[in-house]
Amino acid sequence: MRIVVDAMGGDHAPGEVIQGALDACRDDQNINIILVGQEKEIIKHLPVDYDRERISIHHCEEIIGMEEHPATTYRRKKDASITVATRLLKEKMGDALVSAGSTGAQMVAALFGLGRIKGIDRPAIVTVIPSLKGPKLLLDAGANADCKPENILQFAKMGSVYAEKVINIIKPSIGLISNGTEPNKGNDLTIKAYELLKNDANINFLGNVEGRELLTGEADVFVCDGFVGNIMLKVLEGTAGGMISLLKEELKKNMRSKLGAILLAPALRKIKSRLDYSEYGGAPLLGVDGISIICHGSSKAYAIKNAIYVASACVNKGVVKFLGDSINKGKDGE
Repeated sequence: MRIVVDAMGGDHAPGEVIQGALDACRDDQNINIILVGQEKEIIKHLPVDYDRERISIHHCEEIIGMEEHPATTYRRKKDASITVATRLLKEKMGDALVSAGSTGAQMVAALFGLGRIKGIDRPAIVTVIPSLKGPKLLLDAGANADCKPENILQFAKMGSVYAEKVINIIKPSIGLISNGTEPNKGNDLTIKAYELLKNDANINFLGNVEGRELLTGEADVFVCDGFVGNIMLKVLEGTAGGMISLLKEELKKNMRSKLGAILLAPALRKIKSRLDYSEYGGAPLLGVDGISIICHGSSKAYAIKNAIYVASACVNKGVVKFLGDSINKGKDGE
């Protein structure tokens, strides 16, 4: 399996990105890596005796920065690492793509370079949420600030397929994020989306759910527009980090607390691990005609390695084909 890695994307590129790719290759003999970026910079971070049969370099000169406008820069920088990496995926030189660079640039490159799956109007970012009841999915996590009810229905179908094929949840249940559980609660978008979800026999729709249910509720897949989804995701990240910091601060205040901290250390490490985004690697951009994994901009080697594993799982499970089949089920005489 060939995973194309944008070596120049991310706050810690190329060093941490390359290390993550090396770690993935070391731990999984079925994975081969194509590192895309400035060859001279990439070489600096590779060991002299790296496996040239399993790790190759595809040189390109340009980089799209986090602060640059995605669409404008995509048209202007034809030799940017994320553009070239997506092109390699389109040309079947790789099976999946992983990047920790500009999310906007990766989305633009995927939309123009790979195209959409038939029947999908808007691709969505799907993120794994480490809830108290096991992993949950949230989508859209930021690809589409403005949506139509039909888009929410498509998100539900894509999330259901991903939950079943990759997370191994049997008949995953869908919850529509709203400001109340009653069918008539929410804005115009959620009220209309509710009706579409309720009347679609191909999904297991539970109804409206409130934001607090993301960590404790019964739904397996939570759907909403990207504006709401991204805010919820950032609030969760901030809350998790803040709670860990508060605990550390309190546990250092006196000798009794310090002794308690020693006893609590194993449990605290487990909690931190469950809340750490790096454990889940990356978020697939569902709905494009290829596997494009979006990583957190601050991803280090461990997160990159896990993102490569996510990409590998998507390839092995045939996620793109299953998404297309699910979305177009019953259409065109099928």
